[in-house]
Parts: sequence; structure tokens; C-alpha cells
Amino acid sequence: MAKKIDTEKKKMNPILWFLFAIVIPISITIALVTIILMVAGVDVTGWLKDKGKDIPVVSSFVDTEEEDNTAVAEKHMKSTLDKKNAEIDELKKELQDKEAMLEKLEQDIVKLKNKQKSAEKAEKGNKTNEEEKDAQGNTIKSMAKSFNRMDEEQAAKILQSLKRETALAIIKELKDDTRASVLEAMDPDTAAQLTQQFIDTEN
Repeated sequence: MAKKIDTEKKKMNPILWFLFAIVIPISITIALVTIILMVAGVDVTGWLKDKGKDIPVVSSFVDTEEEDNTAVAEKHMKSTLDKKNAEIDELKKELQDKEAMLEKLEQDIVKLKNKQKSAEKAEKGNKTNEEEKDAQGNTIKSMAKSFNRMDEEQAAKILQSLKRETALAIIKELKDDTRASVLEAMDPDTAAQLTQQFIDTEN
């Protein structure tokens, strides 16, 4: 039994010797060299990646790391792009809403302008009608003055040949005695009609 234990110790000794004599010193040396190079400003990680690409087994790990970094970057870019697209869509919708509101306001402005023009036109038309009436009234008054100085028979003939409305308007403006003389000089039927119309408008 003791011999068996000694044999196992002897078998383990070369392994321990290899571990303490070769592996640990090499590891410590590599660590020290790496630290010294990094302190000196050398990109040890980048250099190892470049050299590792040439080694078949190590290159697969390096490529995988780069692929992972690329995938993460692509995912981040896609997420950012999706957010930007969503913002663009929202801005487009806001723009469409504002354009629709602007179009409605423009239509309201056009309607208001049309109403204002119609009101101004109607007001202008009313003023024109009033001015025309005033001008016509002045003309009739002026003609009535002429008829007041005219011979009754001559005035009667002229009034009979005019339109009834015009004749009646002039008769209204005549002096009472002149009106009586002119009506007396007219045809009885015409004088009667004008007298009746005169009375109806006065009442």
C-alpha cells in the first residue's frame, strides 16, 4: 500500500514540476510584458486580435467577437432609425393637420371677404338708389317750376303725353292754383285719373 502511494506521488511530481517550472513562470512573464507594453502605450489587445486572425482556432473567436460587436451596433442603429422614422411620421401627421387647418382658415377668409364685398355692394347700391331718387326729385322740382310759369293749356298737353308716374310727380310739385288750372285744361278722363292718383298717394 505504501509503495502504491509513493508511485502516485512520483507520477504527480512531474506534473507539478511542469506546472511550477514552466506554466506559472510563463504566465507571470506574459502578464508582466502585457502590463509594461500597455503602460508604454502599445495597443496589446488590438495587436493580439490582428495576430489571432492568422491562427485558425483563435481566429474563429476573434471573428465572433467582431461579429457580436457589429450585431450590437446594427441593432442600436436599427433602433435609432426606427425612432427617427416614428418621429418623422408624427411630424408628417402634424404637418397634414396644420395644412388642413390652414386650408379651412383660408376658406373662412374667402367667405368673409365675399360677405364683406356683398355688404359693400348692397350699401353702395342703396346709396346709388337714394342718390338717383334725390336727383330725380330735384329734376321734377325744377320741371314743376317751369310748369308753374307755363301756359295752362300747353302744360296740360305736355303732362298728358308723359308717363302717368312722371306727370303725377310733377303735379304734386305744382302750386295749388296752377295745378287746378292745368287739370282743368286737360282731357276730363285723364284729369280725373291723375286727380284720383294724386289723392291716393297723399292719403
